[in-house]
Amino acid sequence: MPAQLIVFAHLGTPLEPHDLWRAWTFEPVTIALLAISGWLYARGLTRLWHAAGRGRGVREREAWMFAAGWLVLALSLLSPLHALGGALFFAHMAQHELLMTVAAPLLVLGRPLIPFVWALSPKWRRVTGQWSAARWFAVPWQALTHPVTAFLLHAAAIWVWHLPSLYDATVSSEVMHAAQHASFVLTALLFWWVVLRPSPSRGGTAAAIALLFGTVMHTGALGAVLTLSSRVLYTVYASTTAAWGFTPIEDQQVGGLIMWVPGGIVYVIAALWLVVRLFRESEQRVTRREAAQDASVGFR
Repeated sequence: MPAQLIVFAHLGTPLEPHDLWRAWTFEPVTIALLAISGWLYARGLTRLWHAAGRGRGVREREAWMFAAGWLVLALSLLSPLHALGGALFFAHMAQHELLMTVAAPLLVLGRPLIPFVWALSPKWRRVTGQWSAARWFAVPWQALTHPVTAFLLHAAAIWVWHLPSLYDATVSSEVMHAAQHASFVLTALLFWWVVLRPSPSRGGTAAAIALLFGTVMHTGALGAVLTLSSRVLYTVYASTTAAWGFTPIEDQQVGGLIMWVPGGIVYVIAALWLVVRLFRESEQRVTRREAAQDASVGFR
């Protein structure tokens, strides 16, 4: 396969097994965005820790989470897995699950906005602070980060892009493919932002748990449709799977299982973690209430 087709394996001749380990993607915009985000985080974190002390503002484990999320994001978009998605539906699905259920939550847990702001000059830090407090920014941001909005946007991105005509288009068009990945990553970041940092005024941890189980239900339903369907839904893969030892329907069924089982497990684990946190918060409230009652009795 010519070098240019190995690099952009979603176009032209589909990737074949003998080309797999040479099929790294060197897409300039993707590399630039990854480099800029990594540089901003590292620069901001260095400045923050120099001013406030190591581990202040952003803890070390949070920094490691961002690094892990950034690495998963980079490997998902640049490694041979990206090119393999042009030949196998289930490879494409695995890539999407890595983007939405692994990279996105890790990036959010890394608290990236703090280092990103600290990467700016003091003047621009003040400017961004003023912008974030301004009504023209605060009102849309509040609407965008409402739990229902985040849930619906992420669900819409998943379902709309899995319509056969649109999904087939992403395999044959790099522009459509980039739009698909951008919508998956951005809505996933928004979703996990709302879930992992729940607002007490918007249902708190209980609402976040409900969002996770709602996502398990609708992604599981889509995964079941893909797994149990008796016909090939994505015809773009009809002639590309044989070289990899799969029939098109087998390829589709494995892809559906990837969304249905591993993808669903991530949401369930996150929900269970939040349930534990909810119980801890409840215990802490009871402890504080009892301490306050004991203190008031002591003053009588």
